[in-house]
Amino acid sequence: MSEHPGEPGQGGEPKLESGTFPASSSLSVASADGPPADPVGVPPASPVGRLAATVERLSREVRAAQADAEGRALIELAKGILVERLTCGPAQAARQLAELAEQAQVTPLELAVDIINQAARDRMSEVTDAFLAATRAADEAKTESAAVRLRAAESGALAADDTQAVAEALLEQALRPLGAVAVAVWAAGSDGSLTLAGSAGFSPAEAARWRYVPPAVVTVARRGLTERMGQWITSLAETGLPSIGLHHHPQGGRAALPAGTGGRIHGVLEIAWPTPLAPQPPQIVRQVEALAELCGHTLETYTLPHGPALEPHVLPDAAELMDLADGLHDPALVLVPHLDDAGHLVDFRIQHVNNRFLDPAGRPRAVVNGALLLEAYPMAAGDSELFQRIERVYATGEPFRARRMNLTALVDQVPLSAIADISISRHGATILLIWRIEDETARLASLLQHAQRLGRIGGFEENLLTGEITWNGQLFDLFGRPQSSSPVPLENLPAHAHPDDGVSIRRFLRTLLHHRRPAAAAFRLQRPDGVTRHIRVVAEPVLDTDGRLLLVRGACQDISAQHWTEVALAATRDQLAHTEQQATERNRLTLQLQHAIMPPAQAPLQVPGLQVAVRYRPAETEQLVGGDWYDTVVLPSRQVLLCVGDVAGHGIEAATSMVVLRNALRGLAVTGAGPGQLLSWLNIVAHHLTGAVTATAVCGLYDPALRTLRWARAGHLPPVLVQGSEAAALPLVKGMLLGALPEVVYEEAEVQLTEGDTLLMYTDGLIERRDRSVEESLLHLLTTARTAPSTLDQQLDRLLTYSNSDTDDDTCIVGIRVG
Repeated sequence: MSEHPGEPGQGGEPKLESGTFPASSSLSVASADGPPADPVGVPPASPVGRLAATVERLSREVRAAQADAEGRALIELAKGILVERLTCGPAQAARQLAELAEQAQVTPLELAVDIINQAARDRMSEVTDAFLAATRAADEAKTESAAVRLRAAESGALAADDTQAVAEALLEQALRPLGAVAVAVWAAGSDGSLTLAGSAGFSPAEAARWRYVPPAVVTVARRGLTERMGQWITSLAETGLPSIGLHHHPQGGRAALPAGTGGRIHGVLEIAWPTPLAPQPPQIVRQVEALAELCGHTLETYTLPHGPALEPHVLPDAAELMDLADGLHDPALVLVPHLDDAGHLVDFRIQHVNNRFLDPAGRPRAVVNGALLLEAYPMAAGDSELFQRIERVYATGEPFRARRMNLTALVDQVPLSAIADISISRHGATILLIWRIEDETARLASLLQHAQRLGRIGGFEENLLTGEITWNGQLFDLFGRPQSSSPVPLENLPAHAHPDDGVSIRRFLRTLLHHRRPAAAAFRLQRPDGVTRHIRVVAEPVLDTDGRLLLVRGACQDISAQHWTEVALAATRDQLAHTEQQATERNRLTLQLQHAIMPPAQAPLQVPGLQVAVRYRPAETEQLVGGDWYDTVVLPSRQVLLCVGDVAGHGIEAATSMVVLRNALRGLAVTGAGPGQLLSWLNIVAHHLTGAVTATAVCGLYDPALRTLRWARAGHLPPVLVQGSEAAALPLVKGMLLGALPEVVYEEAEVQLTEGDTLLMYTDGLIERRDRSVEESLLHLLTTARTAPSTLDQQLDRLLTYSNSDTDDDTCIVGIRVG
């Protein structure tokens, strides 16, 4: 070849050296067509045999004519490339092509494909080598090379007038050498449905049955649409997913790849193999992806048939969408795709923002309008994944909605965050993004206006993540505290209330913080100036998109001077007299039983080097008196008796039996016997009580001098030991429940405590749940107990507040802390 294109070479014509475009001579193979075979069982000389031979010959001629047409198109394209490169005429280019093919010992068609691949440098060229390697064995029976078939498949697909012809061209030219037997091209609707746009290798009846797949049906093709990297399935039988042709090849492999262009998915290319599919090398995967992209170009202009939930693929004018955005009452952006030189989606350009648009960074609309999305909001691809959401909506057409999504902007290297409700939808090739950003100032102003309008109401907000608490001035006045002081956290509310209202406040906190439901409670507030106010508190939790508790909002109202409730009750007192009398008598009996079992308040034990605290939470149904009990007492031996128990059942019988057992154990403990012996004697008492009473109990004797605890159990849950940030249940010791047998021996265990250790005894009302095992409930208790507040009383209150129980049973807790 001459040094410069266009200079005369041999014969006075521009010359192209054969080494410029590598030939595929080593892959040229013999034809597999051969002479036609006679039909089975039909003599060649018979009329039927001659007719069959004629049909076969004409079919071969048609196929050869089609191949010649495709080959001529490729040769003419290669000639055009030579004309442009060598600046010569068509006749000179034809002679150059023939001479180079003869020198390289390949056919002109194979050399033409090599020239096209070198000039195009597209994805089809990238996968040609892999295709050649994978189909070399199959090519040994054909005259044309694999590279010719691959480029011929592209040429046939681009020249096809419908998607059905594209599917047939892909199967015959490119996929059969890979062992595939069928191919389906699916068009994706904006609602996520699939329509069979073209198929080859499947029977017409099977294609008719699969002409439309609704959005909610999960198939192999649907999985390929949602999984952006595509699906390679070894065997359909292993997945259990329905798909076209499942009954013909149930054990065969499948591949389903999204077919799209410029970041937008128009459908799915699904390929079927008759046998299980082995893992494919990366080269074959890239080849199939290139064919899927080729289908994407075809589907880009495909119009879906009219039918349920289907609309034609229409690209509306962006100006119409801009007019629509201007008519919205919410801030909106109109985005258009931004592609790189290779046609890949890299960003979205903000085509338009409406007049209600509010930039999170406070910039004017003119700065944002016309900018690239990732330039205006670089952190949109970060934690919020806003860019990924927009990209997916553009690709699939499925809209996206989210409430309280975190938007982050980066201005001058400073991240600015905002919470917004997001709506993303695709309209043709344009994206409509709507966001409603919460205005923190307006929200607090609204809270203040409501509090002032209702009168004598103080509003608060507590952030449980940061610990920040916001009160308005009215709430400081209700609590009798100066506005310069620190607000009171919700968990410290029991310390500011009357002791008798502690149970209702803890229920309020448990409903609000643990169950994450709105709650209300009434209590008597004891202010620092000695004034007592009747307060009603109402609060609600605020959760993020993942269901996590972010903050609590609420209000406190002073209801001390409001007598309208008493007036309303007086107006109906005559009508409810009989019912009220019965309820009063029942409540009086219940209260007497509870006072006989557990006094409302118990003075703390005075033991050097030991803190002792108890909690008793009655059942939420007041008429159901439970059998739970506890006792803490300093014995004459200076040891401390610690015990909790639970009599089976509810009602008066359970309560009276519990009184007997509690008093009996206290009397027996004076003998100086160990906990195992005490439970043996208590078992005899329970066994001889009327009514076959059974109960569980755990009994311990703590020696303050040695800091040791000897304990035994009768069918009860073991105590929990908290040391530092670790909590664990004590190893179980043998012990049958009380009253089951006349004589039982109870095993004892001893544990050495150190300064700062906390020991907890409790009844099953603290952890029991209907939907979980005891082991799971105990694990939740251990997790809660690891967080130890500064005082033992606060720790027991925390255990009650975050109790995981749902049985509404009585609950007793006894806790000791050394030091």
